[in-house]
Amino acid sequence: MTIRWLPSLSLTEIYDRWTGRTARADRVANRLEDIRLSMLDMLGDDGARRYPQVARRIRASADAQALWYVRAELMAALAGLYGEKTARTRMVSLSVLFDGMLPKGMASRPTVLRSTHRR
Repeated sequence: MTIRWLPSLSLTEIYDRWTGRTARADRVANRLEDIRLSMLDMLGDDGARRYPQVARRIRASADAQALWYVRAELMAALAGLYGEKTARTRMVSLSVLFDGMLPKGMASRPTVLRSTHRR
């Protein structure tokens, strides 16, 4: 009877498990899918029929950056469906999902609208 102390894993698999690379990749993939589903849910069935190119771009986007750029098209579609105020509100909730997924320069930053005072 032979006793095996280590499972039959390749060195790459052992390294990936040791460094947590596979777990991180899975988390990123899951977050991307959550963002994609949220965008499609916002668009809804009626929106997907009226704006099929937007739904297609959301489904075809391979990474967080591509999904980030599709937001503009989604915003336009939502504004056409529900009005600009509702579209903006929905886009704020969507932007939060991108936290930590984009390079630092791409993430939206909260802004404060300042009124201009004339002197």
